[in-house]
Amino acid sequence: MLRLLFLFNARRPRGRALLSVVGIALGVALAYGVHLVNRAAVGDLAAAVRVLAGEADLEVRGGRAGFPEALYPRIARLPGIAVASPGLDLDAGLPGTERTLRVVAVDVLRDAALRGALHPELLEPDTVLLSPRARAAFPGETLRLVVGQRTVALKIAGEVELKGFVAMTDIATAQWRLGRLGVLNRIDLRLARGADAAEVRSRVAALLPPGAHVSQERELEDASAYPSRAYRVNMNVLAMVALFTGGFLVFSAQALEVARRRAEHALLRVLGVRRRGIAQLVLLEAAALGVAGGALGLALGYALAFAAVRFFGADLGAGAFRGVFPQLKFSALPALLYLAGGVLIAVAGALLPALDAARTPAAQALKAGDEQAMFRRVRAWPGLALLAAGIALAQLGPVDGLPVAGYAAIACLLVGAIALMPLVSQAVFGALPLTRKPWFALALGQLRGAPGQAAVSLAAIVASFSLMAAMAIMVASFRGSVAEWLDRVLPAELYVRTSFAGDTGWIEPGFASQVAHLPEVSRAEFLRSGRVALDPARPPLVLIARDRAASAFPRVGARYEPRPGDPPPAWISEAVADLYHFAVGEQIALPLAGKSRRFVVAGVFRDYARQHGAVLLDRGDYVALTGDARVNDGALWLAPGTTVAAAMSAIRRLPGAAALEMASTQEIRQSSLRIFDRSFAVTYAMEAVAVLVGLFGLSSSLGAIVLARRREFGMLRHIGLTERQIRAMLASEGGLLALLGAAAGLAAGAAISLVLVFVVNRQSFNWSMELHPPYAFLLSLMLVLVALAVLTAIVSGREAMGPGPVRAVREDW
Repeated sequence: MLRLLFLFNARRPRGRALLSVVGIALGVALAYGVHLVNRAAVGDLAAAVRVLAGEADLEVRGGRAGFPEALYPRIARLPGIAVASPGLDLDAGLPGTERTLRVVAVDVLRDAALRGALHPELLEPDTVLLSPRARAAFPGETLRLVVGQRTVALKIAGEVELKGFVAMTDIATAQWRLGRLGVLNRIDLRLARGADAAEVRSRVAALLPPGAHVSQERELEDASAYPSRAYRVNMNVLAMVALFTGGFLVFSAQALEVARRRAEHALLRVLGVRRRGIAQLVLLEAAALGVAGGALGLALGYALAFAAVRFFGADLGAGAFRGVFPQLKFSALPALLYLAGGVLIAVAGALLPALDAARTPAAQALKAGDEQAMFRRVRAWPGLALLAAGIALAQLGPVDGLPVAGYAAIACLLVGAIALMPLVSQAVFGALPLTRKPWFALALGQLRGAPGQAAVSLAAIVASFSLMAAMAIMVASFRGSVAEWLDRVLPAELYVRTSFAGDTGWIEPGFASQVAHLPEVSRAEFLRSGRVALDPARPPLVLIARDRAASAFPRVGARYEPRPGDPPPAWISEAVADLYHFAVGEQIALPLAGKSRRFVVAGVFRDYARQHGAVLLDRGDYVALTGDARVNDGALWLAPGTTVAAAMSAIRRLPGAAALEMASTQEIRQSSLRIFDRSFAVTYAMEAVAVLVGLFGLSSSLGAIVLARRREFGMLRHIGLTERQIRAMLASEGGLLALLGAAAGLAAGAAISLVLVFVVNRQSFNWSMELHPPYAFLLSLMLVLVALAVLTAIVSGREAMGPGPVRAVREDW
């Protein structure tokens, strides 16, 4: 088999083999590159947790609000605890930017017992140490942070070995300067030798107020990676799409090569080679292509990952790994697995051609023109069964929070649609009427008489166009839904806030009252945002306390009418409803100000800004329960005749307005959509690669089929057809194939997009959306595809007619 492999491939056209290698290489490169970036980012997050935890066995966390520091000595005195180190972990806003800096505050002496490093510089008040990444961003001697509506300056005393964008300071400095007197939100615990960890954990948990949790280091590492899990899985699946499309390039190349060697394979059968040997020969050729493509893909994937981390960051522009700056590390086992994946995809792509070559009787294959009969024996039931399986899988729920069944449904729908294409092409081309124009009649006769060759070209078209259409519909639907949502949640004309994010920025009640009573403002609504942790294994929920909360967000589903004796109402986002299975009308408990408070779920709202869930309260109820009258954001409706610029100028004249950020509704809307487009930039790039691979397959298969018909063109020239008529015939064949493939791909893509929109996205990111198909864009893509097919057929036809009619038919004499 190896000798035959080398003998046959010595005469194999290099172009199609190279395209197959490139297709597999691009797929492996994208999959391996995404794996490297995700693995490095998750490793960096876990390393950051380990560095901060030091030798701690348990860690108490209290979320953004924290807990009273009086809890610390009670926990430190518990039996079985050797060292207890109090701390604060906050995100502080940076003035004049939309960035935040993580501030880690520790008891210097207690922290040294856990991490084995003493930082005496922090004993001096108002000093900080910066991580290497943060120090590079702040080369001066002063660090300025947003605290409330003012800016606090801290002295930079040097560097500390911490991961990410982090500053370390003493606990007293953080409590005093960051407005957290009497509050902690973490306590690191090291157990005494011989202490039972489960028993100590139980004792600590019994002392904690609602909203605080105690966890082990491993649980914290898992929790740090959880927020980006759905993003990482979807990126990996998207990368595998390119590899999957590369498999169709191998299918196209191997199918055409098997058709070209049909007589050679038959001769081998006559000489004694068994059917199994013929199949092995074809599969060995595909495996060799897979090895070459996989090896090239590994090198390209590492280069892509290196460039992506350097220029776009670990989140690839999507915001999933903010503040993470990982280092890529090569590991042999994952590289071998992705190499094996490339080989398996290549072998799978060649499986049908191998079976067709093995099953064809030798006597039949030796007849002239038998290559037109490949894949003629196609049955409908496998394709129909796959489509039915895809529909059934789309009805299933997530597995461990991931849309595993949804991904399987997409694969079944795509493969099922491609499996039915030979039958569909026979039906469609058989129904088309013949005309008196010889070039069109010959084109239609060729497509009717060689459905197998048509299926080879259609497979590449349907695979690439369906995935492209599905992704285009999904992204356009998502963007359209986000735009409509922004129109609903941004009803005011001007918005003010303290900083882009963070735990240390707020607007004092007196200042908010001043803004609301400005003559330029006719109406003002304010909100206070925070976080509540219901499950330590999941990201905390965003708590929004807003004026007129009932009308703040677009509702979905049923509504609850309050009843006498009900607790205060709360509205939950779709993510909370999905992840925690809360239902409308159900009473839930939320930790507020160290106490568990009861609320009734009054409705579910759509929220694209907070993927992991949000709870909305009326601000009046929130202030009554917590006593916290501060706010973070304000929505302002302007008085008649007042411009946005005039209102901004009036607000800036108020004392304490220097740290505020202001923007009009249009500015926020445009900025949000720019962020959306940047988040999907990698999706667009990967989709483009998959489509490019599919178009390569289309051009390759059409070109190969045309070049294999030199004798046919010579005979047509002998009986009177002109070169122009033959080119018209080829253009008709290419155009009809592309038009049918694009139509079938659009139908399959529309079905796949429904799974993406209503199953995969809902189960991955817990939000719903409306369908907004980009009709003009899809029509343009179809026209480009048809034009490319026509051009490829004409160019290949010119090359095939080059030898002249006499030389082309000399083998038939």
